[in-house]
Amino acid sequence: MTAILGISAFYHDSAATIIVDGKIIAAAQEDRFSRIKNDSSYPKNAIEYCLSEAKLTFEKLDFIAFYDKPFLKFERLLETYIAYAPKGFKSFRKAIPIWLKEKLFLKEFMLKEIRKNFQDFDPNKLMFSEHHFSHAASAFYASPFEEAVILTIDGVGEWATTSVAIGKGNKIDIIKEIHFPHSLGLLYSAFTYYLGFKVNSGEYKLMGLAPYGIPVYKELIMEKLIDLKEDGSFRLDQSYFNFATGLTMTNQKFDDLFGASVRTSDKDELTQFHMDIACSIQKVLEEIVLRITRSLSQEYDIRNLCMAGGVALNCVANGKILKDDYFENIWIQPASGDAGGALGSALAVWHKELDMPRNFINTDSMQGSFLGPSFRQNYIEEELLNLGAIFEVFTENQILQKSANALKEGMVMGWFQNRMEFGPRALGNRSILGDPRSEQMQRIINLKIKFRESFRPFAPSILRDDLSEWFNLDCDSPYMLLVGEVNNNKKIEITKDQKSLTGIDKLKIKRSSIPAVTHVDYSARIQTVHKETNSKYFKLLKTFKEKTGCPILINTSFNVRGEPIVCSPKDAFDCFMGTDLDLLVIGNCILRKQDQKISKENNYKNQFADD
Repeated sequence: MTAILGISAFYHDSAATIIVDGKIIAAAQEDRFSRIKNDSSYPKNAIEYCLSEAKLTFEKLDFIAFYDKPFLKFERLLETYIAYAPKGFKSFRKAIPIWLKEKLFLKEFMLKEIRKNFQDFDPNKLMFSEHHFSHAASAFYASPFEEAVILTIDGVGEWATTSVAIGKGNKIDIIKEIHFPHSLGLLYSAFTYYLGFKVNSGEYKLMGLAPYGIPVYKELIMEKLIDLKEDGSFRLDQSYFNFATGLTMTNQKFDDLFGASVRTSDKDELTQFHMDIACSIQKVLEEIVLRITRSLSQEYDIRNLCMAGGVALNCVANGKILKDDYFENIWIQPASGDAGGALGSALAVWHKELDMPRNFINTDSMQGSFLGPSFRQNYIEEELLNLGAIFEVFTENQILQKSANALKEGMVMGWFQNRMEFGPRALGNRSILGDPRSEQMQRIINLKIKFRESFRPFAPSILRDDLSEWFNLDCDSPYMLLVGEVNNNKKIEITKDQKSLTGIDKLKIKRSSIPAVTHVDYSARIQTVHKETNSKYFKLLKTFKEKTGCPILINTSFNVRGEPIVCSPKDAFDCFMGTDLDLLVIGNCILRKQDQKISKENNYKNQFADD
């Protein structure tokens, strides 16, 4: 038996994973345990969980893999500051003490942490993968493909910001790279910052806001900010940006180009200008990505594409790649961000360093991405009693019937079942659910439960067999990473007056028979649900369909704005009591808000920083 622990940490979204003889046993982000969103600290709790799930101790580990190489990052930092000197001295002065104290001597820090648990750990068993190789490995080795082009696009790793690799069997060869400071991820994040959203988490907001705008600034961006070639390679004009050495993403020249200052607060009004900016940069990103994928398809004549890196979470762009049809098959790592690097580093040791073959199956090896903790029914009941909760216990069939009836009646439900998801999406085990047929449901869940902006769209979960009847998509999308359009026969024709509405007023229009999951451009971020990977959620959707004729539910993550997705029964109960959720279904227990005797402070949302 060979056990490998993978770790990502210290930059963004720390995580741990464990594989045994090449099989993924467990994976989780640290923030689910610490309750600090995107926690970047050493993932002590996630490591403890992974070892527990694998029934192993540190002594039994054969290797520990880290997802990038800090010395190469430090080299990039120094070279960048030297190149821009003396411009970046303020940022340099702030960054260097942290590097000298913590990041530069990461190996020693890691060994110190490991030896708290196992004093005799052999330092030769601690291995380091390059950042983009970890991303590529997480995508290709976990995919169902024997051969694929692998595209990784993010902010920046050590030097690479975009990389292309070819995967075949158990081999991955990185063949092309674009280096910092020329970064599509950082370009998108610069606009995230410009619109007043938080970099590294607000990119979803920018993507969700884009359909409310018109891409009037697309050509200006293409002309001034980026030099884009036919094959998708590019360079950014650094005179408009401040991220290379500064403490902000953009500068005054950037503001002057668009004629407005940075939206300094997420609470400031979003105007049509902001929506047009969002739409414009989203269209630019899509064009760049499509040029890259078209060029790669023509150059390598390989029909499979794997993707990872933060930009791979842009499901709108992913949907365009799929529709473009240059690749027959696309597989995207569900934990495409830095958290997935933990998995990639472990798989890289198994397949690359140990030269172990891959075992091909008909599907990917992510097991639906349900790789986090689960809780036994008796533990759930004991925990709820300790919390003072009032609940009833039912059989599984009763749970399904009562839950489907409640959703049909317009209730909003917290749904907590089985193993937690790995990655940023809730996929039916740590989810908030609602009826997609309701015209008010999007607004209700956004404002009264999630405590977030009303414009943000929700995803539909749909039974796989019913997909083509409702959406113009006919491939598996289990990880909610592809966007498709609602079918014409489900759309509702818009009146002349409605067509004249602009901005957020577009939300008032009922566009389809499932308005709560139909975005203003008729798109939807689709999750297909499969009996093989999530039997209980599959049965709930089937039961809801039997009662309503609709095989779809709203599925959004079980948390409030700024909070990590719930992990434990206590997390779920706290969120349930701190929001306007009507029901909590946790294991085989049902909790009704009206039955609860205890009170929770109404400022639950204020416990968490804005996302």
